Amino acid sequence: MGVKYIQLNNGIEMPEVGYGVFRVEEGEALEDAVVTAIRSGYRSIDTAAIYGNESSVGNGIRKAIEQGIVTREELFITSKLWNEHSSYDETITAYEQTLERMGLNYLDLYLIHWPGQDKYLEPWKALEHLYKEGRVKSIGVSNFQVYHLESLLQKAEVTPVINQIEFHPKLTQEEVREYCRTHNIQVEAWSPLMNAELLNNEQILELAEKHGKSPAQIILRWDLQHGVITIPKSMTPSRISENISLYDFSLPEDEMKQLNGLNENLRSGPDPDEFNF
Repeated sequence: MGVKYIQLNNGIEMPEVGYGVFRVEEGEALEDAVVTAIRSGYRSIDTAAIYGNESSVGNGIRKAIEQGIVTREELFITSKLWNEHSSYDETITAYEQTLERMGLNYLDLYLIHWPGQDKYLEPWKALEHLYKEGRVKSIGVSNFQVYHLESLLQKAEVTPVINQIEFHPKLTQEEVREYCRTHNIQVEAWSPLMNAELLNNEQILELAEKHGKSPAQIILRWDLQHGVITIPKSMTPSRISENISLYDFSLPEDEMKQLNGLNENLRSGPDPDEFNF
């Protein structure tokens, strides 16, 4: 079964499982991994300017298209604005540079990567301009807390389609997810496997054995049943394929609650409240 899609608040549909490339170096190995992911059924690829690998992601996309695996229109490509670009003009330039590095004419989704020192209002106006001109299909944010979203929505003409946040059984972010739900902003999970730290959790291992699945599949299925888009990362072909094979089983309510109970508000990445740069 192919990946299911979620309709965003602007009517565009986004795959609910994507391929993430955080902390993956530029190079042919990444290009090949992108091709493998697309061949395995992924249609959503997530990168960022700060990852330093947009060129390799773009090369992998082109290889997959040239090999006839997929068309550009079938793909959903995301990148993110880094915080050093805090003005309107800098934001426009940064977007154009991302397109140039990736060899693309447009992105399906462009995100403000971090709220930073509350310097997101001017960049958001630039993203709105790009969106209204049709140069980007959708715009959103990442790592925004409730108060960041409240501040943004007071001034925004376009509501973000996505808030991409750290989300996994050790960090369930219920307040942010509820705010996004009530304001029709789709939540997307980065670091869904907590940088692989959760793969040896005893309760998750027990559920994996019970269902005949990998620990990663249990966690990613938990994401989907919470209505959260997820973007796992792997460079191993078998795991790339495994991480998208999530539709032949489901977790009953008691197991969902069991995984919810692992929450410790524990982050593997920076805290948006403290990571002001």
